[in-house]
Amino acid sequence: MKQARIAALAAALAAASLKAQPAELLSPAVQKYVRVNAPRVVLEHVRVIDGAGGPPLEDRNVVLDRGKITAIETGADVPAADGSSILDLRGYTVLPGIVGMHDHLYYVARPDMDSQWSFEPPVLVPQMTFSAPRLYLAGGVTTIRTTGSVETYADLNLKREIEEGRLPGPHMDVTGPYLEGLNSYFIQMHQLANADEARQMVEYWADRGVTSFKAYMNITRAELQAAIDAAHKRGIKVTGHLCSVTYPEAAELGIDDLEHGFFVNTQLDPDKKPDRCSASAGDATLERMDPGGPEAKALIDTLVKHHVAVTSTLPVFEGGSRPPLRQAMLDALSPQAREAYLYARNRPAGKPLQRDAAMLLKREMDLERAFVAAGGLLLAGADPTGDGGVVPGFGDQREIELLVEAGFTAPEAIRIATLNGAIYLGRQDRIGSIAAGKNADLMVVKGDPSARITDVENVELVFKDGVGYDSQKLLNSVNGRYGQY
Repeated sequence: MKQARIAALAAALAAASLKAQPAELLSPAVQKYVRVNAPRVVLEHVRVIDGAGGPPLEDRNVVLDRGKITAIETGADVPAADGSSILDLRGYTVLPGIVGMHDHLYYVARPDMDSQWSFEPPVLVPQMTFSAPRLYLAGGVTTIRTTGSVETYADLNLKREIEEGRLPGPHMDVTGPYLEGLNSYFIQMHQLANADEARQMVEYWADRGVTSFKAYMNITRAELQAAIDAAHKRGIKVTGHLCSVTYPEAAELGIDDLEHGFFVNTQLDPDKKPDRCSASAGDATLERMDPGGPEAKALIDTLVKHHVAVTSTLPVFEGGSRPPLRQAMLDALSPQAREAYLYARNRPAGKPLQRDAAMLLKREMDLERAFVAAGGLLLAGADPTGDGGVVPGFGDQREIELLVEAGFTAPEAIRIATLNGAIYLGRQDRIGSIAAGKNADLMVVKGDPSARITDVENVELVFKDGVGYDSQKLLNSVNGRYGQY
């Protein structure tokens, strides 16, 4: 009887993300950030980038009705009607809401970090339950996969509060606690003892409503296999930020997705031992993995054959002074987080580069293009934990810009960040592109990202289930708070 109640609760939590909350039932805490709240909305004379990868559609009217997209029509002046909201959006572009496939709800804190990059142990990951959901929504991210959680009960409760209209934020695919082996870098992560415990952990958290799992750097092959088998029995997918297990090994074990592109594959690391993380954690393999060479071709063929998706997280690997400083992002950081970011951005004297970051980033970009050209499903995320100035929402926008730098067209990059994630989640009939019948999850930006990809940063209005949220109001509500709570 107890098991049946747990299963019923898990099913209810999973189903919650499929229900649009009627706008009139949103709490006052949510209503204060709503700019557009009408049963019927017409986005008039707007450019449409539909998320399917095709060219932009100029001068269109997009009609929303009770949380759904009902029509995409030739642009025209529409007379006002009772209960309707008509928005003249000449000069604006509408895109699908971003589906962030590597989006965390915590911040990485290094106690007492100073300008010489010195800090005290242990590294901590405080939860950002207040600021992160607002930053995602403000940035145009309408669905996230948490891709590894530290306070999983908090994430599950947050998901419920958002879906019931009591808190602002995106739809959430809640990933369970990290499936991590021995010698973890993070003191807040549980360390698995054996394969049976990996199975138990998956079963326990699946019963409580998580809808995905993530394997981490020190997991063994036996533990990963047990976790994948247990998750797949529940119809749940497993991704991984790996190191102890190589990409070819993980593909043969049945993993569904691999995080951080090709940065953390260790198959060619010279000191790699079975079930042990190597010293370079994949840098050596990436340096040797010529995108046109036999090793890369064999790896990509293996991933495509086994239907393994790859999540690109380019912003977290930019490093140094390369990412442009954005005042709005700096404004969101707490004073301590801003100080730590600026310390990390400026290399102190006597700290030589440990790797050629620019070369590795270019190699990663080339491999991602080769993977897509071979038929692989590339997803987009940002790994926003404050590291390198990667912040929720802002980082997701930067990922799209870097995909364009990698050689994808703007519509292709936007598809990777929207429809591809929906396809992986099995929700492509509801989210991920702009088409009649789909959820009205949209971002409205000033300008034309198809001509200037940086215009993707100019988010003014974000629709989730047909309710239009004011991006600036959401940003103002968290100024100085990311890194605090």
